[in-house]
Amino acid sequence: MSLLVVGLSHRSAPVSVLERAALSTDAQVKLLHDTVAAEPATEAALLATCNRIELYADVDKFHAGVAELSTLLARHSGVGLDELTPYLYVHYEDRAVHHLFSVACGLDSMVVGEGQILGQIKDSLARAQDLHTAGRLLNDLFQQALRVGKRAHSETGIDRAGQSLVTFGLEQLALGTPVEAWARGKKALVIGAGSMSSLAAATLARAGAAEVVVANRTQDRAERLAQILTEGDDTGVRARAVPMGAVASELTRADIAVSCTGATGLVLSAEAIANAVEGRTGEFTAADGEVRTPAPADVRPAQPPAAGTDDGCPLDLSAVPGATGFSVMGEAAVAGIDAATLEQHGAWVDNATVDRRGATRRGPEADAELITALAATVAGGGRIPERRRPEPAAEIPRPAPALFLLDLAMPRDIDAAVHRLAGVRLVDIESLAEASADAPMAADVDQVRRIVSDEVAAFGAAQRAAHITPTVVALRTMAADVVSSEIARLYGRLPDLDDRQRGEIRQAVHRVVDKLLHAPTVRVKQLAAEPGGAGYADALRTLFDLDPETVAAVSRADHDSEKNGKNRGPA
Repeated sequence: MSLLVVGLSHRSAPVSVLERAALSTDAQVKLLHDTVAAEPATEAALLATCNRIELYADVDKFHAGVAELSTLLARHSGVGLDELTPYLYVHYEDRAVHHLFSVACGLDSMVVGEGQILGQIKDSLARAQDLHTAGRLLNDLFQQALRVGKRAHSETGIDRAGQSLVTFGLEQLALGTPVEAWARGKKALVIGAGSMSSLAAATLARAGAAEVVVANRTQDRAERLAQILTEGDDTGVRARAVPMGAVASELTRADIAVSCTGATGLVLSAEAIANAVEGRTGEFTAADGEVRTPAPADVRPAQPPAAGTDDGCPLDLSAVPGATGFSVMGEAAVAGIDAATLEQHGAWVDNATVDRRGATRRGPEADAELITALAATVAGGGRIPERRRPEPAAEIPRPAPALFLLDLAMPRDIDAAVHRLAGVRLVDIESLAEASADAPMAADVDQVRRIVSDEVAAFGAAQRAAHITPTVVALRTMAADVVSSEIARLYGRLPDLDDRQRGEIRQAVHRVVDKLLHAPTVRVKQLAAEPGGAGYADALRTLFDLDPETVAAVSRADHDSEKNGKNRGPA
């Protein structure tokens, strides 16, 4: 059997695809059950976070495993396989181990070094154990990944390379101001009461927020989180719980809103946010980013001047094919215009910057030069160049944010159109991905990478050594059976032996067999732990003519023993 992982993450897929591929809790359970029920896989575990979906399995065939796991991911996510395939990545054997260890250390996170992924890996293992889809391989793998992640955080400064998504998101909202200074005294609304929302609420409370309001579909969970915040010794924050129906009114009071729920649709629409800002500021916030004051009912916006109506222009552009909508003072298609009309238009444009009512035509020589220049332009590009410099567009100042929004959900909780609303600053998974791409990498990252490489080698050696253990046990079992049979035969031929003599003979024979087997079994374990050492188990079975069923029985007994012990819960 071999380790295989098929998945997609923020590194391989756009946020829009990750949103659509997000799995509900029920879908995750069904996916794990269907994976172990499929022919190529015997074990399965799923790591599903806000920015990654990875399915781990122990498979007996690589190509069949990739096809089956990809198909199952597409089926349960609802994204078509053809659409999903370009964003999937596949890791096999040692590369799969290396990938998970890197994920556990935070090297593959959106924010390098963030430690929240360890809790998510722990939850994934616990779920697979509860559903009985994790066997010896995935138990060993995920337990070791947790140890590697903890080692990386304790032995290096990887924590300095990044933070959790919550902290990083709040820093992006604060726009360079320390979060503690930015959040101090503000009112915060936290939508959701899961692990990410709880972390956000606690972070805001520690940063000095004056009030944290928790809204959740399950009122009990919201009240428990509010109680924990209120009873915390290190903050003086006021915390209270409200039903989801109160979110709209709470938004008009909040300075900061953080949302991270498991909803499949939008929790906050652009219209709801616009109404909340309007309720705070009394201004109408349009979806195009402009803040407008409604005009009186009898006032209509000025219409743009029709083409060909500028005073004194001899050219009617409305009659020129392709020129509709162009100003007579701007560029216009002139192909097909007769020379006389072109001459008149050129003279008019050249004098457009002065008062045309008092202007006089220039001399024939100047007109000839103008016509020659215009004719050359028309022949080359078919257009009359703009003679007037365009006036600079007036920039409408964007008001300072009155409401800060942090969306950590996948799929998103807050409509992306909110980015265009004035008076609002939204940071979501997509903008976090863009911001983290330019984040500085700490020097400790290289040290963590070395730790990962060492741990991958150690894990592989341990797995290869464990692979040969059933064969060694079967060999020793066979030797013990031979010894017992021969001693029984000897006792039958020498019935006069007393108990002391029989004991001496039994011990002597066992010592001889143990000494003969000790060096070969120790050496074969060492050789099997090296890359390519899997063949030593086959050689041992062939040399001693071991019964394959005996080896398989030892493997099953060892597997059941470890599974029963490790299913008590992750370390």
